[in-house]
Amino acid sequence: MSKHQHQHQHQHLQVVPARYPARTAGAIVALFILAGVVQSVAFNPRWEWSVFARWFFDPVILHGLGQTLLLTLLGTLFSLFLGGLLALARLSSSWLLSTLAWCYIWLFRSLPLIVVLIILYNFSYLYDTLSVGIPFTGLSWGAYQTINVLGQFQAAVIGLTLVQAAYSAEIIRGGILGVDHGQVEAASALGLSATRRTFRIILPQALRAIIPTAFNEIISLAKGTSVVYVLAMPELFYTIQMIYNRNQEVIPLLMVGAAWYLIITTVLSVIQYNAERWMARSVTREPQPSRWRQWRNRATPLHPTEEISHVRSH
Repeated sequence: MSKHQHQHQHQHLQVVPARYPARTAGAIVALFILAGVVQSVAFNPRWEWSVFARWFFDPVILHGLGQTLLLTLLGTLFSLFLGGLLALARLSSSWLLSTLAWCYIWLFRSLPLIVVLIILYNFSYLYDTLSVGIPFTGLSWGAYQTINVLGQFQAAVIGLTLVQAAYSAEIIRGGILGVDHGQVEAASALGLSATRRTFRIILPQALRAIIPTAFNEIISLAKGTSVVYVLAMPELFYTIQMIYNRNQEVIPLLMVGAAWYLIITTVLSVIQYNAERWMARSVTREPQPSRWRQWRNRATPLHPTEEISHVRSH
């Protein structure tokens, strides 16, 4: 092909933006469905939004919300700590530690949370006292009445911790196993101790895999605190139950609870998103663009030479 013909063909090339008709049609259908849902919920008087507004910031509801947040915080801290120890035990070269950790994880992943909570709440029926000492001997350093030690709040925190730690252990173990074994060998070649290898080399790299799944478990824990109602503990869901059993305003009060749970999970999701962006900087060397920036970049038309486009010849 001659140079003149090549230039002539190049002049007839037109750059056009990519079009996605299926995506546009799907967005229109989704907006149509969303509009129908909003209309049916906002303008149906049976939802009783005035009752919802009256109870949303009620002190009794806020007290129950505080108990839910406290259970979530303590359950998260204790379960991550215990789960980390269990994960290290599972990865240990000690056959005894690995087996005991596996048995713990197997047991508490098999038991429903509600069963664990009820057993702990009735622990005083099984054991009148709790003592600290050496098994199979009469040596004891202290004994306490079970009913005085294991109340509603303590049983709830321990039950949530025991069950959640089993899942946290597998999440942490999976993150550690995802680290390239060459990193461990390099750290060993430098003479680092096992403790320093774990906390300075392995765990910082494993966090990239641990954080997304761990936050999903934290969100599940926040919603799972509603199961504590079986202990008659005044957390958010139990408080709402007691109120609507008294005034029979079931739907608006359930919507109050749903709204607060949505707020809790939204805040946790925002924290997760920012934590993932912060962790991604160690890989990409620059922060990932936010959702708003991504949307703005898509909405702002680019120069034709910068667009990802189809090239069509006329």
